[in-house]
Amino acid sequence: MDIRDLKLFLHLADSCHFGRTANAMHISPSTLSRQIQRLEESFGHLLFMRDNRTVRLTEAGKQFTQFAQQTLLQYQQLSHSLNQQSALLTGELHLFCSVTAAYSHLPKILDTFRLANPLIEIKLTTGDAADAVNKVARRAADLAIAGKSEKLPDNILFNKLGEIPLVLIAPSLAGTIRQQVSQPQPNWQQIPFILPVHGPSRQRIELWFQQHAIINPLIYATVSGHEAIVSMVALGCGIALIPKVVVDNSPESVRNRIWQPDPISRVEPFDLGVCVLNKRLNEPLIRAFWQLLPAANMLSQ
Repeated sequence: MDIRDLKLFLHLADSCHFGRTANAMHISPSTLSRQIQRLEESFGHLLFMRDNRTVRLTEAGKQFTQFAQQTLLQYQQLSHSLNQQSALLTGELHLFCSVTAAYSHLPKILDTFRLANPLIEIKLTTGDAADAVNKVARRAADLAIAGKSEKLPDNILFNKLGEIPLVLIAPSLAGTIRQQVSQPQPNWQQIPFILPVHGPSRQRIELWFQQHAIINPLIYATVSGHEAIVSMVALGCGIALIPKVVVDNSPESVRNRIWQPDPISRVEPFDLGVCVLNKRLNEPLIRAFWQLLPAANMLSQ
């Protein structure tokens, strides 16, 4: 068992998918499978239950996850301690954000961070922004760019980067949906909506439904990831309330197929920021990244 094995295990424990982990860790699925098997043999217990369709942690695997996280943390702390004589920090920093945030907010932060810390290797994972806080809480990421929910866990610190307004988008193609939305007083109850599964956007949308007395909205689909929602609207599946930054950073071919009606009654924007586990701010790499953010906006709940 070595540090590389623990990193592979933790990534697979989070993804529960051999293909995705193999791709992210730059090895073949067969190599990953062999290394997990060797880890199980050395540990003496099955860590994963797997069949042709699913991969999930066993009870032993869940306990081993805690061991692996603690061991990696101790290894990183020891490595930093032994390298204190160097003026520059070294190691890996794992970040999580949406594809949109990787274009819109992350570059400026990383440019500044890399200038100050050129030897730190950035490992970036993208996915549904609504999963960001959970990724940090489970240590699947060191830091993440996330929308601020109505209530954050007590052990999560949030550093605000800005406010994200929501806009209404509809298919630009002439058809039933566009005609319905174009009415002076649209009957929202009869127009299909595409919704995010969860997160601050979903919270704002549900509040908007209440304000318009939409008791049983016509939901075409609930989708993980705002980028996919924009694509579905562009394909004519329905309408959506979506963060404006996602629309602004969508490919031109997609933007050309959507239409933004006149502004609807106000939907409160949500805060976007960087989140981290409170107790991890004593780790040098994480602290170095956090200190580059606007500390005056730090929030703890």
